[in-house]
Amino acid sequence: MSAVSEPIKGLLRRSLGTDRGERGTGAPGDAKSRIQYGLSPAGRRSAAELARMRDRHAGRRCIIVGNGPSLKLMDLEPLRSEVTFGLNRGYLLFHKLGFATTYLVAINVQVVDQFATEILAESSTTFISWHARRFLPRGHQAILMRPVRGPFFSTDPARGIWNGATVTYAALQLAYHMGFAEVVLIGVDHSFTTRGPAHQLVTSSGDDANHFDPSYFGKGVRWELPNLPLSEVAYRLARSAYEADGRRIVDATVGGELTVFPKVDLEEALRPRGS
Repeated sequence: MSAVSEPIKGLLRRSLGTDRGERGTGAPGDAKSRIQYGLSPAGRRSAAELARMRDRHAGRRCIIVGNGPSLKLMDLEPLRSEVTFGLNRGYLLFHKLGFATTYLVAINVQVVDQFATEILAESSTTFISWHARRFLPRGHQAILMRPVRGPFFSTDPARGIWNGATVTYAALQLAYHMGFAEVVLIGVDHSFTTRGPAHQLVTSSGDDANHFDPSYFGKGVRWELPNLPLSEVAYRLARSAYEADGRRIVDATVGGELTVFPKVDLEEALRPRGS
């Protein structure tokens, strides 16, 4: 678990008050969920699979594909030969890609509640929040991750992860655990046109302008408003953890308002090292 620096603590104090999960109203206590996870056949299977994934991709590069509208401005064909992470309803992009991402991570309970069947239908190796397990059918093969209270950066997801108010942070912890030396972010726009209190549950009344597909959170879909300041706390923890181990995270999002990671263009990021 990485330490929390004083600047990050300051950001945390300003943002944590609006984060329901960190105030304990969005999740059961750590001890109870740890026991449940350890006693559950699905929890034990998931922990074992996560353990087998440690350093599976040691020294390699991966792409974490966010869901921002900036994806529509990018040529995504080069991703075909990369190890990739899709996020939440990122599978809606698969028809454009012509392939599924290697991994698919869904931690938002509202997303899993409404779209579990679609998520599980994809060929990606799928990670889903332990707290959304009740929405999954018996016999599912998703790998369940147990969210715990933060703030911290988990280097061992089998022991739990902090969600950090964004599924991208969950993917960054998984990527670290799998041994990736470099992570390239794309489509992490870090901006929303919809305004309101962080984590407020809303129901969409029309097309979604916040994601790459207007049906992502389209009419009638329930979703929670973002907590961008708390996400930035998480991203700073991720950057610190990666750099402390000689690894790096770069941001190849077209435009975007995230300033935590070094900015690069995708062509540069995917250029073979030394070229």
